[in-house]
Parts: sequence; structure tokens; C-alpha cells
Amino acid sequence: MAEAYSDPLAVKPYTRPVLGTVEVPGSKSITNRMLILACMADHPVTLTGALFSDDSHHMVDCLKKLGFEVHADEEARSIRVEGTTGVIPAEQASLFVGVAGTAARFLTAFCATSNGGEFTLDGTEQMRKRPMKGLLDALESQGTQIVSNNSFFPATLSPIGLQGGNVQLEASASTQLLSALLMVAPLAKEDLSIEVSGGAEKKPFVRLTQELMYRFGQPKQEVEDLGAGRVLLKVKAGVTYSIPRTVAIEPDASAASYFLSLPLVVGGTVTVKGLHSNSLQGDYAYTEVLKDLGATIEETAEGTSSSMSVKDLPGSGTHGDFWPISDTFLTLAAIAPLLKGPTRIDGIGHTRHQESDRIAAMASELIKLGQWVEDGKDHLEIQPSLIVPSEVLTYEDHRVAMSFGILGCFNLYGDGSPWLTIRDPGCCAKTFPDFFHTLEQLRTA
Repeated sequence: MAEAYSDPLAVKPYTRPVLGTVEVPGSKSITNRMLILACMADHPVTLTGALFSDDSHHMVDCLKKLGFEVHADEEARSIRVEGTTGVIPAEQASLFVGVAGTAARFLTAFCATSNGGEFTLDGTEQMRKRPMKGLLDALESQGTQIVSNNSFFPATLSPIGLQGGNVQLEASASTQLLSALLMVAPLAKEDLSIEVSGGAEKKPFVRLTQELMYRFGQPKQEVEDLGAGRVLLKVKAGVTYSIPRTVAIEPDASAASYFLSLPLVVGGTVTVKGLHSNSLQGDYAYTEVLKDLGATIEETAEGTSSSMSVKDLPGSGTHGDFWPISDTFLTLAAIAPLLKGPTRIDGIGHTRHQESDRIAAMASELIKLGQWVEDGKDHLEIQPSLIVPSEVLTYEDHRVAMSFGILGCFNLYGDGSPWLTIRDPGCCAKTFPDFFHTLEQLRTA
């Protein structure tokens, strides 16, 4: 169950180096992908270690409205889905996805596979601003009639199934657009060749989608380079997903980034249980950023640990392209005020269209903290300066809240007095409902 927090929440600094092991929730990316894939199995599938958060709750609720039998046991962290080989039981449904981008894109593509019916999808005001056009255009070209708000939600789909053949997809705004179409492509009536522009096929979250497809019986996709930044991904139709009856969900690597960064703020060692370098998630590569900042990263049978001696704090600045691991850029940006040199983060332009305009949000709050900040179309640069105590606005964005939660653990006054407060800490419920409770448990361990 989600922890109730005061609003605003004063973050209590650590007065000694951290030493402990933490369990983070299951991967949001894998949980919501597996919920869709489980529907395409020909038998029941149980997901263990699943994420229970706003995003996954929305996905489960929507699948139930589509007529699927879904049984969730939050205490056991398991979800059982009765697979139907992808046949959607309901002929009509109204689906609300909140601000969950994965649910929005994956469900939209899934609904388009139905041979008839009418499905309306909508979300929060922020979700109504998030890119859907590339996917909606592709589905329309496959025969689905769509009425939308100028290619944004709300959208009503009247599908006739995916016809197959060639389809164009502009996916530079979000890799989820491509992942959504890839996962349901085996349900098409003929093989589907997806002409992709925008470089989405190179990104880790698409590779995660493909790896899950291959792992569960789908043939490896042929890739043809068309030049001019375009590729053709060829997906076989008619191959049923071969999914085991039980699938374990990995710990969320994006959520792990906060706790693996904590030793850079307070010293000590944190181990994230169950997280390993063979993770399917590209965000595990954030550990390389931590190494560059001076942290020691070690992997054991228990998980991955991050360590730093107090005498080595703070580390130098850094410069990197976060295009492959953009969910973690906020983690680095939030602790940048503690680093000796400037931090420049590139490749993050698409994050302006996520739960919030993440570049603008981080820039605004860092400036309030007394930092020199330059925010460009695709980058953020922070020059560390004397920290000014502040109240952080979170813009209904879980990653803004959790990132600055880590910075607030720094013992600015030297006596453990809080100096940073977080507005709307409950927005963490999107992916990590008990984040601040977990942070406090580590502090008092």
C-alpha cells in the first residue's frame, strides 16, 4: 500500500553514512509490457515481483474493462492474467490511463488488433499533451478508424484488426510508440514491415521490447537500412507467444538509480537487492555514470551496490549523452549542486513531453536552489553554486520528487536539520509509492 506523506514533506538529512540493502519495486517497463504480452499467451500467466503503482493499476483496470480476467495480489506482488492468444473479449470499452504513457501507447495498439468494436482511451490533462500522433497515424493506415483530439487523447478507435504489409511510423517523440506496435505485430493478418524514422529502433527500451518478444518465442526481426535515418523492421505474423506460466519481473533500474546515487550525497554503501548487470533494462548503464563520479560499483549474488567514502565527497562534474538512459538524467541533475565541477546532460529533448517538461522542471527548481543553470532544447547544464534552502515543486512528476528527495538527504547544516521540502510527495505513487518511507528506513537503519 502507498505510504501517506505530509505535504509539503521536509526531507530529513542523513547524519551518518548510509549502510543498507534496499528493495525497489518491479520494473514499470517490464511489468506493463508483460501485462500486454500475457494477454497474448494461450494459457494463464502469473507475474511475480510485479510493480504495484498508479501506472500498473491503470493497466490492470483497463485490461479488465477489455474483458480479460486479471487477478492481482498486491501483498504477494503477483498478477495473474488469463491469456486469450490476444483476442480482446469486450466489443466496447472506455479506458482511462491516467498519465501512464506505457498504458496509453500499448493499449492503443492492442485495441487496434480487435476485429471490430469501439474503444475510447483518455487520460489526465498531462496525458492529453503527450505524443500519440505517430502511432495513431500508423494504425489508421492499417484500417482502424480513429477520432482524436488532433492526434492527442482522447481517442476513439473503431478497429478491423492489423492488416499487415508496410506501415510508416514516426517514433522520435517516444520509443513507446514503436514498442507498442512491435508487441502486437504478431497478431496482424500478414507479416508487418514497420518503416521507422527518428532513431527509436536504437534505444534501450525498444531493445527491451524486442528481447522480451524473442525470449517468448517470436522470430528475430529482420532489419533493413533504408538510409536517411530510416530502417525497416520486419515482424512475422501468426506466431503465438510462448510464455511460461510464471514470469519473474526484474527490480526497476530507473528506481534503483536514486538509491545507488545516495552514497555520493551522504557517503557509505547501498545495495539494491536483485539488480544485476544482465538486466534487460538499459538504465542499468547509469552505474557507469556513478563510476565516472568516483563511486565504486560492485555486483554480488545479492544485487548491485554503490559505495563512496565521505572523505571523497563531493565528486567532480560530468558531461554525458543521456539519450539512451534519459529516465535517469533527473537523478544526476538533482545531485549536481554537490559536485565540484559543472554537469552537462545532452540528448534529453524528448523528456520535455513526458509526465512534465522535465528539462524545464529541473532547471526551475535548481535555480531556486541557487544554482546556475542553462537549459536548451536538448540539454541541461548545471554549474554548482552555494545551495539555497528551498521548497521543490514536483509538477505531478514522480521522478522530479524522487530525484530531489535524494539531494535533500545531504546534511547541509551539519546538524541533521531539514532544509529541503517536497511538494506533492504522493506523486511518487506513479512508480514507487513507498519511496520516501524506504528512504527514511535507510536513514534510521
